[in-house]
Amino acid sequence: MANQDPNQDPYSYPPPVSASVPIPAAPTIVIGPQYCAPYPVDLAVVKKVLSISDGNFVVTDVGGNVVFKVKGSLMTLRDRRFLVDAAGNPVATLRRKMMTAHDRWQAFRGESTEHNDLIFTLKRSSLIQFKTKLDVFLAQNTKEDVCDFRIKGSWFERSCVVYAGESNNVVAEMHKKHTVESVLIGKDHFMVTVYPNIDFAFIVAIIVILDEINEDADD
Repeated sequence: MANQDPNQDPYSYPPPVSASVPIPAAPTIVIGPQYCAPYPVDLAVVKKVLSISDGNFVVTDVGGNVVFKVKGSLMTLRDRRFLVDAAGNPVATLRRKMMTAHDRWQAFRGESTEHNDLIFTLKRSSLIQFKTKLDVFLAQNTKEDVCDFRIKGSWFERSCVVYAGESNNVVAEMHKKHTVESVLIGKDHFMVTVYPNIDFAFIVAIIVILDEINEDADD
């Protein structure tokens, strides 16, 4: 087997693309073009139940390589999260907007919380929900009449699907993965498949916010 080029993009080993997976004509870039791949990207998300300093989530690729970590702030433990890459560089700041009825969260570039650096806003579709249903509005969608993305499914079962706008076009889906480690150590382990040419950093940011909203609902 040939040795992998150390300078090679770690996401440049395309797995076979299923005929059932539609490939968008152009990449859907939300956070950055470096997070779009022309093939499905499978990510493992491990939530560390008892860890704060080392990060709340670790996101790896299929080879076990760290892609992202999610950290909280000790001063703002429940209303702010920081998405960083494997090297610790800030990718996005996720902040809950206080005093809103629909669990509204905002994502900003890097460590900023300035309005000019807003990437997207996510909120519940309705106040009372028995199933997860969230709407995502990109920064330029200021009217918020129609969502740019929506999330539906069951967070309890870790079975959620991300759709493009009000269409039935799936851009990502998640499912539970049970491991011995997750049972013994108290870790929540699930998989996310991001469809071709979809910004996977954006999808990870959505999942982190989704987890926070449901943690609040359980309190």
